[in-house]
Amino acid sequence: MRSQHSRLGRGVLGLIAAGSLVAGLAACSSGGSGTGGSAGEGSGDAASAVDCNVGISMPTRSLERWINDGEGLKKILDDAGCTTDLQYADNKTDQQISQLQNQIAGGAKILVITAIDGDTLGPVLEEAEKQDVTVIAYDRLINGSDAIDYHTGFDNEAVGALQAGYIVDQLGLEDGAGPFLFEPFAGSPDDNNARYFFSGAWDVLLPYVENGQLEVPSGKAPASNDDWASIGILGWGSDDAQAEMENRLSSFYTGDEKVQVVLSPNDSLALGIEAALKGAGYAAGQDWPIVTGQDADKANVQAILKGEQAMTVWKDTRVLRERTAEMIASIVAGEEPETTTEFDNGATTVKSYELDPEVVVKDDVQTKLVDSGFVKASDVGL
Repeated sequence: MRSQHSRLGRGVLGLIAAGSLVAGLAACSSGGSGTGGSAGEGSGDAASAVDCNVGISMPTRSLERWINDGEGLKKILDDAGCTTDLQYADNKTDQQISQLQNQIAGGAKILVITAIDGDTLGPVLEEAEKQDVTVIAYDRLINGSDAIDYHTGFDNEAVGALQAGYIVDQLGLEDGAGPFLFEPFAGSPDDNNARYFFSGAWDVLLPYVENGQLEVPSGKAPASNDDWASIGILGWGSDDAQAEMENRLSSFYTGDEKVQVVLSPNDSLALGIEAALKGAGYAAGQDWPIVTGQDADKANVQAILKGEQAMTVWKDTRVLRERTAEMIASIVAGEEPETTTEFDNGATTVKSYELDPEVVVKDDVQTKLVDSGFVKASDVGL
C-alpha cells in the first residue's frame, strides 16, 4: 500500500490499438450496441461476470478535457456493444450525486466517476456497493470511501514536478540565477488532484522562494504544501483565474515591475492568466513571462505556438480511456484487471493503473501532438 502519488516502477506505455480492445469487450457482451447483455459467457468465471452496463459520470462540459474523455470512453464501449449512460454534472455536486443515483437505479453494473468533490459521494457510493456495482475512479482518486474498487489516472505529482522542473531549467535557478518575480496558482480546492499537482511543483520551487531567487510580490506563496488551497481557483475557472491575476498585477506591479514567471497548474487557468497579461499590456516575445499549463487543450497549444504559453504537461487521455475500457472488459469477463500500483485513500486500498505525463513545448507540437493524432494541425494553426 502507498499514499497517492509516491512512485512505483511502471513500464513505458504506448497507445493501445482500439480495435483489439473493442473486440475483447465485444467478446464479453452477448448483445448488440445498447443491449448490454450478459457478459460472462466463455470467460471461465461466469459466476463473477457482470453485464456491460456502464454509467459514466464526468464533472463538466466547460472544459475540453472532460468532453473528450466522456465521449471518447462512451464510443469505445458503445462500439463493443455495451449499454452506456454518459452524464455531465455542470460542476455541481448535487447534480452529480443525482445522476449517479439514476445510473444505479437504471441498472448500471459499473460506474466510471470523475468526482467534482469526492467527499460528497459517500452515501451514493455505499448504495452502489449494496447493489454490487463496481466503481472506477477516473483520473481523480476518491478519498475516504471503501466503496471504490479501482482507479485509472496519471501521476499527478509528476505533473507539478514537470512544470516546476521546466521553470528551474529555463530560469537557471540551479545555477543561482535570480531573483525573478513569480506568481503561483493552484487548482480547485475541492479537486483531490489539485493538491498533488501543487505539491509536486512546490516541493521543487519552495526552496527557491525561501532563498529569494523567486520573489512573490503578491505574498501569495504558501508556506508549505498543506496551505495550497489558499491560492486555489475554485472550479478551475478561466474567468476567476483572470480576475485573480488582474488583481495581482494592478495591486503589486504598479511601477516598472514585470512578472517573469507564473505557475499555472492547468490550461484552463493559464488561459485566464494569459488574458490578464494581455489586458495589462504584456506582449509575447518582449516582456511575456513563463506560463505553465496542463492538458494540451487546443486553445493552449495555439497559445504555445504564439509564444503566450511556455509549455503544457500532456496527458494522453486516449491511452487513459483505452486503459479504463480494458479494465471494464476484465471486470465484465469476471477477471482481475491489470493495475500498476495501489493507493491508500484513507478508507481502503485502491488498485490503480497509473500513466506518466510528459512536457510539450513549441518544438514538440508537431512531433508529439499532431503526428500522434492527438490534435489536428488545422485546429492549432499549423
